[in-house]
Formats: sequence, C-alpha cells, structure tokens
Amino acid sequence: MEFRYQDPYPIQKDDTVYKKLTSDYVKVEKLGDREILTVDPKGLELLAEEAMADVSFMLRSSHLESLKRIIDDPEATDNDRFVAYNLLQNATVAVEGALPSCQDTGTAIVMGKKGENVYTGVDDGEFLSRGIYNTYQKRNLRYSQVVPLTMFDEKNSGSNLPAQIDIYAKKGDYYEFLFLTKGGGSANKTFLYQKTKSLLNEKSLEEFVKERISDLGTAACPPYHLALVIGGTSAEANLAAVKKASAKYYDNLPTEGNEAGQAFRDLEWEAKVQKICQESAIGAQFGGKYLTHDVRVIRLPRHAASCPVGMGVSCSADRNIKGKITKDGIFLEQLEQDPKRFLPATPPHLEEAIEVDLNKPMPEILAELSKYPIKTRLKLNGTLIVARDIAHAKIKEIIDSGKPMPEYFKNHPIYYAGPAKTPEGMASGSFGPTTAGRMDVYVDEFQSHGGSMIMLAKGNRSKDVTNACNKYGGFYLGSIGGPAAILAKDNIVSVDVVDFPELGMEAVRKIEVKDFPAFIITDDKGNDFFANLAH
Repeated sequence: MEFRYQDPYPIQKDDTVYKKLTSDYVKVEKLGDREILTVDPKGLELLAEEAMADVSFMLRSSHLESLKRIIDDPEATDNDRFVAYNLLQNATVAVEGALPSCQDTGTAIVMGKKGENVYTGVDDGEFLSRGIYNTYQKRNLRYSQVVPLTMFDEKNSGSNLPAQIDIYAKKGDYYEFLFLTKGGGSANKTFLYQKTKSLLNEKSLEEFVKERISDLGTAACPPYHLALVIGGTSAEANLAAVKKASAKYYDNLPTEGNEAGQAFRDLEWEAKVQKICQESAIGAQFGGKYLTHDVRVIRLPRHAASCPVGMGVSCSADRNIKGKITKDGIFLEQLEQDPKRFLPATPPHLEEAIEVDLNKPMPEILAELSKYPIKTRLKLNGTLIVARDIAHAKIKEIIDSGKPMPEYFKNHPIYYAGPAKTPEGMASGSFGPTTAGRMDVYVDEFQSHGGSMIMLAKGNRSKDVTNACNKYGGFYLGSIGGPAAILAKDNIVSVDVVDFPELGMEAVRKIEVKDFPAFIITDDKGNDFFANLAH
C-alpha cells in the first residue's frame, strides 16, 4: 500500500459566529518569501482573559434553545420542565456579569492549534495563563485548584492556576483555540472502558450503552451534552476526543470512515444512544425524558488488540468557547447576550411545594420530613451549615481524636457546597450544590454521632447512604444542580464563616436561606428516589 497521510480529525468547516476583540497585537512580516503572522504575547493574554470572562457568565444560543425545547415538549415531565426553566432563569441572572452561571467556575483548559507561520517569541502557555489569572482575580469566580506540597498535604493555589494548556502544531498562518472551564462534577463523569473487538456489533454495543448510561447519574447537572468515543490510537487520544466532542468541537467531522482512518461521527448511533438516554427515565435530575440534550458518537481507529471506549459530558454549565487569531485580528466566539428571550411567558405549572422551617430543633424537622414521600418538592427556610470535602475530612479528624463533633453539625442540615466570590453589595456569590457522592463515606459515622441528619446536595448516592438514613432516621434532599446564580440572588440571605477559615471556599459556613428549592431523595424508611427509578 502506498503512503497516505490522513488528518486524523478532518473538521470540514467552522460555522462559528465570532466577534472581533481587536486588530491590535497582530502584524504580517516577511521572512524570505514567507509571510509570518507575528502575534504580540499581550494578544494571547487578552484573548484568554476575555474567553474566561465570557464563558463564565454566558452560554451558547444553541444550548439555551435546547432548554427551551424541553419546556415546549409535551412528552417532558414536570420535573424536566422545572429544571429547564430554572436553568434558563439562571442564565438571565448570570449574563448580567456579577454572578457566574455555576459556583464551580472550573479548571481552566485551553486547546490551541498554532500554524507553522505564526510567531509569538514566548512560551504561549505563560501568557495564556496570565490572561486566565487576570479574569479569576478580577471577576467573582472561585479558586478551585489545590496544589500538592507533599503526597498528602495540599493548599488552595489562590489563583485558580495552574491551567491545563495543550498547544498543537498545524499548517497555516493562523492560531485557533478552544477554551473550556470544566467543573469537578462533570469532569468526574468522564469514563474510560477498555474493551475489545467483541463490543463491535449491534447487540453488544447497545447492551453496553444501556448498562453504562447509569454510570452518569445526575451528579454532574443534566441535561447533558453526551459524548461517546469508540476507538482511539491510545486511551489518552480517546479521552481527549471525548472532551472535545462534548464541547461540540467535532460537530463538522465527516459522517463516514475511510481506509486511512479518519475520525467520523456516526449519526445513526447518536440517535440510538439519545433514545436509550430518554428511555432510562433518569431525566433532567429528578426523573423524566431529558438526561441528555443530545449525543455525539465519534468512531476512531484502534490497535487490533485494544478498543478504548470513552464517555463524558458537558453539563448544564456548558462552558465552551472558541477563539482565533488571524492577520485580521483577534476573535472570540459570540455567546448569547439575551437569554431572557428563551424564557416562556409563564413558568411551567407544578404542585405547590411543602415549606420546611429549618430553625426548629432537629428532631422536629426530621419528624416533619418523615410525613412526606420521596419526590416531594420542598421550600427550605432558615439555617444551613455549608461543608464539603475537606471540611468533612477535618471533622472526621476531630472525631478520630476523641473530641466531640461540632454542635453545628448536629443542629442544622448540611449543605454540600462551596461558593464563588461574593459580588460587592450582595449577600452571596454563586452558590449551587456540589456532588453528594463524594461525602458518602462519612454519612454512617457522622449520623451515628448525631450529625449530618439532613443533607442537601445534588446527584444520586450510594446504598450506604440509604442504609444509614434508614438506620439513624436521616434524610438526603436533592437540590437542582446548575442554577447557582439564581440561588445566590433569590434564595440565600446571608453567609458567615464559622470554622476552618483557612480553607477558603472549603471553609464551613452558616447560611440563611428563603424558599430554597429541594426534593426528598432519600428518606428515613429506606426509600431512595434514584434506586426506585433504576428499577
């Protein structure tokens, strides 16, 4: 066979709508008979700074259109519509530029493709990082990155750096970019399955997808943009394709393969997987049709002895934005500036929620919740204690040392969350729930000491949590994952640090809430909403 080079990912067009940031920082110079696009590094800094700002407060129009379709779909459940409506409301708050769409403002990720005739004269990663740093310093975003000092000792970096920056070489005289901010919840729902040729038939692949969809759960804030990538020259190549496909970066790949091994989208399997997701009945967090907005299935070449399969999502905080630098200037993808136009004139109808006074003694709150079945919608009013991963570990250390659990952990419900910075003049920064499952290991022990009797977070949990709640009389309440900005604006009255202030966003806080929306997910009788759904 003759040599044939194939672009592995032959994106056929770019139909992105861009806005021009500036004509500055670029010029064309001659080097012999070649024209070189010379880019002042300050242009890289500007592009990264603007990209991180836009993507933290705005979303793509196509994503918002998908949410509107859920509300308009007569087959959607009330819960589907309720979540979609809340997410659209959240977008209208976030676009104002004070409260980011999600409290987990993510790991900053930059993928660049640098043409051979582009010259910057610097380490591009440094200047892209500087732009990212500027945005996280200036805007009301959260510092989520922790850096290791030893194998077990860590501290918050205080800047949200380091970023992940991957730069590739390509032909041409322009520089193109994909910027992402990836929150921990959706990043944790990236899966690699090392399979074999035996998967590659209609029946086996369909059974595999049906089985593995349950791995996604609801912890990463659906509805999702789901990516399924089959094949890859390595596991790393597979997962890199998953991330880009979930960001719609590969939407304009070919739709069929060739003998040189080009990547392609399989539209037939996209429709099949979307149908499987809809029939799972997991829905947009609390049951229904819309676990996913849409699906991308990418097929890649593979080693004959290996068949990596990757699955991942872009969540309700669909924070992906393209950029480019050409001889004409510096450009950034135009995101939606008027999300309000997607909101229906009237909100979806729902049964009235049950109001719960959180300022009553804990036994009285537990007795009140015990009156209602799982799936009951609640409005919470009163005091919550906010604690997440590191705070839970600290409290376990206290218990292990023979000291009593702090009283605040016994007297109040525990909200698993970590806020973004508070805008000037506001009570709270964006403050949505974090993934409950990370705290599962603590529940039985903490409830045995009278703490964590009511927990509030997002996503499904393990059987151990159901068993502990049944054993000790506890409850797990689910909150909508995603609408962090509107929760801060409408439902959180005050925020005060009460313990471990050195932990930054992981510190223990006391917050006062009004009409805070929640659902009973796990009760004191051994019932679990998600377990029931699975059966």
